[in-house]
Amino acid sequence: AAAPAAAPTPAPTLALPAPASPASAPAKSSLPPVKSPMAGTFYRSPAPGAPPFVNVGDQVQKGQVLCIVEAMKLMNEVEADRSGTIVEILLPDATPVSMHTPLFVI
Repeated sequence: AAAPAAAPTPAPTLALPAPASPASAPAKSSLPPVKSPMAGTFYRSPAPGAPPFVNVGDQVQKGQVLCIVEAMKLMNEVEADRSGTIVEILLPDATPVSMHTPLFVI
């Protein structure tokens, strides 16, 4: 029973970044991606079922909330470090992240 449970977990992690690479979206921005300030769980919206903070193509301002990273039951807002357009969202919702994991390309 442990093997079937373990198999689906790596599949989304490996399958989702692959489609992002051929899009070559990072090439559209010479700036570094917005990264997670801590380890935790990446959430695109403020609550389950709520609309995401931002979507690809959205104009954002420096200091605007892009997502939250939950760490030890605390919701930590991740803000844009510059103004611009969201070119790519690098992770699916509810993904575990490490410190400095790239999250967005602006």
